Amino acid sequence: MHLDLGSRTLDLATPQVMGVLNITPDSFSDGGRLPTVEAAVRAAQAMVEAGASIIDIGGESTRPGATDVSGQVQLDRVMPVIEAVCRECDTIVSIDTGNAAVMRAATSAGAELINDIFALTRPGALEAAAATDAAVCIMHMQGIPATMQDDPQYEALPGDVIAFLRQRLAACQDAGINAARVIVDPGFGFGKTHAHNLVLLATLRQFATLQQPLLVGLSRKGTLGELTGRTVDARLAAGLAAAVMAVERGAAIVRTHDVASTVDALKVARAVMQEEQS
Repeated sequence: MHLDLGSRTLDLATPQVMGVLNITPDSFSDGGRLPTVEAAVRAAQAMVEAGASIIDIGGESTRPGATDVSGQVQLDRVMPVIEAVCRECDTIVSIDTGNAAVMRAATSAGAELINDIFALTRPGALEAAAATDAAVCIMHMQGIPATMQDDPQYEALPGDVIAFLRQRLAACQDAGINAARVIVDPGFGFGKTHAHNLVLLATLRQFATLQQPLLVGLSRKGTLGELTGRTVDARLAAGLAAAVMAVERGAAIVRTHDVASTVDALKVARAVMQEEQS
C-alpha cells in the first residue's frame, strides 16, 4: 500500500511516523513551545533525524474546549514555518487545518498532505483539497472541539465511525480526489469518552473494510492519563504501548509528539510482525 502525494509516493508497507509541530500558544501538551521560526525548524529537523517521514504543522489548537482560530491567524502562524521547513528539511510536510484558505496557501508553499479533523466538511475545504495534488487525511469527530467532550454518544462502535468515514470517502471521490490520495483517521479523543477510545483501539482491524491507509493519533492523550494517572508530559510509555497495538491492528501511520521513541518501538513491532508472517 502507498500514499500518492502528487510529486511522489509514500510507501506504507512499513509503518510511518508523523511528528507533531504545533505552532500554537495553547495546544494541550506543547502550546507555546516553539516561539520562533528557527525553533520550529530545529524541532522539525530533529524529528526527521529521529525517523519521522511526515511533519504535521498546525496553527490552531483542537484540544477539548478549544475555540475556532481564524484562517488569517493560522496563516500568520504556520506559513513562515511551512516555507522554512520545506526549504530546510527533506521531509513530507502536512498542514493540520480545516480551513480552505490555509489549505490552498500551505500546499502552494510545498505542503503535500492536508490533515483535516473536520474531514473536509467546512466551507470550501473539499474543493480546495480537490484542486491540489496533495494527499488528504479525513478524520472522524463528533461535534466540534469546543463541545465535543460534553456528552459524546454512539449507537455502535466502531460501526458509526466507519460509516462516517465511508461517507466522506464517497464525497472525496465525487469531488475528484483519487482514493490513492486519502488516509482515514478514527479520531481518538475527538468526541469520544475514554471507553469509546478503548473500543476503537481494540476493534481497529475493522477499519480495514474501508481499504484506505489508517492514521492513528493517541500520543499523550487524556485516555492514556486516565489509565495511568500520569500527567500529559509523563505519558510516553503509555503512548508507545498504544502505538504498537495500533500498528499490530493495521495502522499505517502513527502521529506522535515523541518521534524517536515511537520509531524505535515500531521497529521492534514491525520485526516481530514480519517474523510472524514468514
